[in-house]
Amino acid sequence: MARDLASMASIATELKYTPVDSIPAIASGVRNAFNSHKTKPIGFRLTQLRKLYWGIKDNEAAIVQACKEDLGKPVFETYLSEIDWCTNDIIFVTQNLQKWMKDEKAPDIPLANKLLSPKIRKDPLGAILIIGTYNFPLNLCLTPLVGAIAAGCTAVLKPSESAPSVAKILQHIVETSIDASCYTVVQGAVPETTALLEEKWDKIFYTGSAHVAKIIAKKAAETLTPMTLELGGRNPAIVTKNANVRLAAKRLLWGKTLHSRQVCISQNYIMVDKEVLDPFIAEMKLALKQFYPDGAKESDDFGRIVHGKQWSRLKQMLESTRGRIVMGGDMDESQRYMGPTVIIVDSPSDPLVAEESFGPLIPILPVEDLDTAIRIAGEVHRTPLGLYPFGNKQETDRMMTETQSGGVSVNDALFHGSLSTLPFGGVGDSGHGAYRGKSSFDCFSHRRSVTSTPGWMEGLLDVRYPPYEGKLAKFKKMSELKPNFDRDGKVKFSLWSYMLSLGTGSKTRGLIGYTVILLAVFSTRQYLDNSAR
Repeated sequence: MARDLASMASIATELKYTPVDSIPAIASGVRNAFNSHKTKPIGFRLTQLRKLYWGIKDNEAAIVQACKEDLGKPVFETYLSEIDWCTNDIIFVTQNLQKWMKDEKAPDIPLANKLLSPKIRKDPLGAILIIGTYNFPLNLCLTPLVGAIAAGCTAVLKPSESAPSVAKILQHIVETSIDASCYTVVQGAVPETTALLEEKWDKIFYTGSAHVAKIIAKKAAETLTPMTLELGGRNPAIVTKNANVRLAAKRLLWGKTLHSRQVCISQNYIMVDKEVLDPFIAEMKLALKQFYPDGAKESDDFGRIVHGKQWSRLKQMLESTRGRIVMGGDMDESQRYMGPTVIIVDSPSDPLVAEESFGPLIPILPVEDLDTAIRIAGEVHRTPLGLYPFGNKQETDRMMTETQSGGVSVNDALFHGSLSTLPFGGVGDSGHGAYRGKSSFDCFSHRRSVTSTPGWMEGLLDVRYPPYEGKLAKFKKMSELKPNFDRDGKVKFSLWSYMLSLGTGSKTRGLIGYTVILLAVFSTRQYLDNSAR
């Protein structure tokens, strides 16, 4: 409790931006720290992660208060999506890090090349820049930071200025918990971010809008800096006439009310088969009453829009639609409140479908059939961050086959994004790369291929040295693979090859199979001989 009170007092002041002229020295500091190799030993990494865990736990009350101030976030949602998410992630990573760091045996190596002991090392990339966003201000900063620490990198964290209270507590946690020479926080807005992008990084991890991502990508391209981009999308939900309408309505409403739908993977619009449109809307109204018996505005379990500019944008979107409101529509600018609002629209070109709302607006587009829904989904956004198909297995399988998306939650809303150990990321213009769990470690690691050539192999390697005269035949005999298909692309059947591989398609697996069979025969014979005595 004393720690919580102290941390709450420390963030009560106004957010102070980092002086722009100090940013080059900060970037240089974390680069120098990485080049000192202090972050590479597993002991250092585990210690930093464990200290970060306690930094979060010691500041729980301050985090809850900060999320309430910035976002009106309910206490339950703060623990669900911020505090417990980050602490559980740290525990999972610390329990598995030693296994992830081990060198891997290289797969699919020809027998002759196994003498080189090929393997794959997991090396840290270096100094990382992490640019967070406001909708999950703790989670979307600390989860990539956990991955960077686990991989052995150093990092600069840039929280969102749109969530200033959380930004302050993030800085407090980092500065008081982990090695300040390796991990630091830069506060600010556009000028400070611009100054950070002027520095050379070994990777940039950005969560936010596609517009800002393009600016970052252009700047990163100047120095060929790799990036992970976690963006958004006009994510479709499709409800067929064979779906469980009650569950679809309840689950999709939850996906739009969690954090007032300021969630990048939540559905942006719902396409509903016309045959089940009326019962779907009725079930959504019933679910809203169950979620908030006294109304969303009066409930402590419904959040607020992050700031006035975003609230005004959502209001303007609602005013610009050609659709018809059938549920909700209540709002209060003074509280930045906007209630869950269902709108029936008649065209994919309606602003509520064509643009990402990032708020509790729920446009429903009635469709004739599944063919129409799949076609419209591809036209609105070919590569969204999420897809939410509701129907029977044949229908949901078809939707996955005939669409693209970063992830899919079948018969549910955004569930795939709630599993902290499942890789999360976009595809196409909804993002590049993935993280969470082991994928966070992989995100900030370089898979370094290594071979070790012994001196006694020199006689076998003389074929590679000039002069080459008379060596081509020897080289081809050593390395050339023979195709198992003809000029029409049809696989040739060879009884001899089939027997050698035991039908597995691999001579190595066939050899293993024969070895197992011989051992089994030998063991059986030994058993029978012993039994006969």
